[in-house]
Amino acid sequence: MDCPVTVRVQAEDFDLAAEVAALTRGRTDVGAVVTFAGLCRGEAGTLAALELEHYPGMAEEEMGRVARQAAERWPLQGVTAIHRHGRIAPGENIVLVVTASAHRAAAFAAAEFLMDYLKTEAPFWKKEHRADGTSGGWVEAKEADDRAKERWT
Repeated sequence: MDCPVTVRVQAEDFDLAAEVAALTRGRTDVGAVVTFAGLCRGEAGTLAALELEHYPGMAEEEMGRVARQAAERWPLQGVTAIHRHGRIAPGENIVLVVTASAHRAAAFAAAEFLMDYLKTEAPFWKKEHRADGTSGGWVEAKEADDRAKERWT
């Protein structure tokens, strides 16, 4: 079955409902859609913004590679992965993953797989800007994210 894969890296915000509608439009074989939207946390009022940088071209390629892996591993009818870059304020969207399948188990597993790999493999970097005007520095990778990815191998 045909599984369209859409991958975008953009500064602009995304519309979750519009992305789901675009992925499922005209598809009568979709029985489940799973979405994950990652938002910028305010860290109890101490964070003014995150500044996300990426490696242009490579970021899209890596996101596409992982999305295609998900489409090969699970019976999906569609995958969308969008990651923003630039300055993002608390409460704003950072990342969106949408998976569509005939059944929920495949859609859930594929979405979780995608996020675990995007957190660890996609070339994005986050710099914190503190509410007090200081720089919080670059956000370090977390061991928990690496452990989450390992369960898929």
